[in-house]
Amino acid sequence: MESSLETVINEWHASVNEGDPQRSARAVGDPIVVLGPKGAGPITPEQFAEWVERSGIKLVPRSWHPVGDRLMVVEEDATWPDSDTPTRVATVFRATAGKVTAALRLPVRSALELAYICREMAASE
Repeated sequence: MESSLETVINEWHASVNEGDPQRSARAVGDPIVVLGPKGAGPITPEQFAEWVERSGIKLVPRSWHPVGDRLMVVEEDATWPDSDTPTRVATVFRATAGKVTAALRLPVRSALELAYICREMAASE
């Protein structure tokens, strides 16, 4: 049985992989915090949808690492329109109220370390 967190993340992947800007905007919170090779910070759903359309990225989930009720690290094979072979990356996802509110793309080990640190910080508040 799929968890609600997995359902939200699966919808995010489906919207990104289809390159559907409207669906992508609906899959994320306002704002969504992003991290990738070109920067980090909060962006609007509309800005996220523009990135989906502009980047042409495809992210195929390969391995799921639950970190908490709202955090999950997903290892993915990433491809771009000009790439011939996939690159293994990982995304730290946070979800709130049925939407992805953070998508932080990092190397796999760094993603797992960051997710566990975030979990411990939240638990100690």
